[in-house]
Amino acid sequence: MAYLTADEYKQYGLEDTTPDSLVSAASDLIDAHCRRNGFGIGQYMERFRVGRSGVVRLTYLPLASVDGVSPAIVLVRGRYRRDGRNWSAENELAAEVAAAFVTPSTWVALSATALDVDAASGEVIVLGGLLTPALGDLEITYTAGYAAVPEAVKQACAQLTRNAMATPALNVRMRRIDRMTMQYFSETLIDADVQRLLAPYVAQRMAS
Repeated sequence: MAYLTADEYKQYGLEDTTPDSLVSAASDLIDAHCRRNGFGIGQYMERFRVGRSGVVRLTYLPLASVDGVSPAIVLVRGRYRRDGRNWSAENELAAEVAAAFVTPSTWVALSATALDVDAASGEVIVLGGLLTPALGDLEITYTAGYAAVPEAVKQACAQLTRNAMATPALNVRMRRIDRMTMQYFSETLIDADVQRLLAPYVAQRMAS
């Protein structure tokens, strides 16, 4: 997906004659840099190993509803831990419950209410009670993205396009400039200004 349309070229400092293929290639390079498959609202599924803190962090933000009504958290599944690594003397009873009823290798559906989700940061806290067995693994299916391409991404696309046109080794007269060509010059094209514009949109998977 190109992050600038032809009627936006002048608004962002590009000539009307700017090759559309160059803008599309710059958009692909933005996706690669941000580790995203576009900025539109899409569905993602991630699995996490749940540590002692019971906190995980979603990679793709912001959380968003596809239709403006449905919840962003679509499905939650988990596998309970039975080995006792998360149990202490204070929750010994919960450990006994887990030993009796939990099958560690089985994924079970969980209610979204079992999670405390911070939509802005993507932080997810696994809630539990006194008799709740500890989760070892968590799988969350959710929707995230932007209803419209962020302004900073459009600016970065224009700057990348200008950088490409100013790079002598990049033949901008080609009728087709593919992703591999742009990727080869990525270190030159993605300058400090572009990195600053895109910094808030780089998807980062946090270690659990």
